[in-house]
Amino acid sequence: MKIALIGQQAFGEATLEAFLERGDEVVGVFCKPEKPDEKPDPLRLAAQAHGLKVFQFSSLKSSEAEQAMRDLYADIGVMAYVLQFVPQSLTRIPSHGTIQFHPSLLPKYRGPSSINWSIACGDSATGLTIFRPTDGLDEGPVILQKTCQIGPNDTLGDVYFNCLFPQGVAALLEAADQVVAETQQELAQDESNASYQGWFLIDESQINWANHVDHVYDLIRACNPTPGAWTTLSGKRVWLFDCRKHPVRKFGDVKGKPGEISKITDTSIFINVHGGQIEVFKLKPEGGKKMNAADFAREQGLGPDAGPKAMP
Repeated sequence: MKIALIGQQAFGEATLEAFLERGDEVVGVFCKPEKPDEKPDPLRLAAQAHGLKVFQFSSLKSSEAEQAMRDLYADIGVMAYVLQFVPQSLTRIPSHGTIQFHPSLLPKYRGPSSINWSIACGDSATGLTIFRPTDGLDEGPVILQKTCQIGPNDTLGDVYFNCLFPQGVAALLEAADQVVAETQQELAQDESNASYQGWFLIDESQINWANHVDHVYDLIRACNPTPGAWTTLSGKRVWLFDCRKHPVRKFGDVKGKPGEISKITDTSIFINVHGGQIEVFKLKPEGGKKMNAADFAREQGLGPDAGPKAMP
């Protein structure tokens, strides 16, 4: 089949390689133009290495973008991690229309940070959806869905790279085959079950140590490896990554206030939280790089004789 691919970054690149590897023809690649301070887009680099037509329009709503799509005579459009708005006027140009990947079980968690939100909310499962894009955000009819379990200690990186990334690439190939063969079923999303969450950014990733240990731990997992859940120490931000939770087994097991560093080991820092403690193994101080939490404690003069330090 002839494919027009719209996407960016590693997921777009992997999708491109998967279609090419099985012998499909990618007739053109649309990707967002990089800003001057951005790293080169892996999808763009891969497409150019294969000698493919690459289009980088600042807006896909332009008449130039639509004409470029018409000139490709594609059988199907495939959207693989797209942050630009793609109008229906463009997605309907390929002879079999366009399909899109989204990393949640739509209509739940519409929006750009769906995996972060599912982990932060304590869900034990999530999934992916291949659907028909419309002008509404993640609102089009569903073609297929796949489920992915979220383990109790899984991070954003675990769920995405071990499950949703490889399953998503495979699902796009599966759905493309169905659509071109005209064997797909398309089901309207149930709007009564729809939810939308925005970007998971600096405000959403701040830790409140007065929250329950489960909530704090889920937030840290949801932000690992990006954007990183953060707190402050001595007025400076500290981002926490690899952690473990220690719920209270009986009343009185945890001494001190929420947010206090209560214990330093050879490899970690223990921080009090409602209902238990969070053990931190890896963190990143403001202006620094990721590092071992115990090394950070030594640099900051933290220890059993230094008294408790608060992370508000």
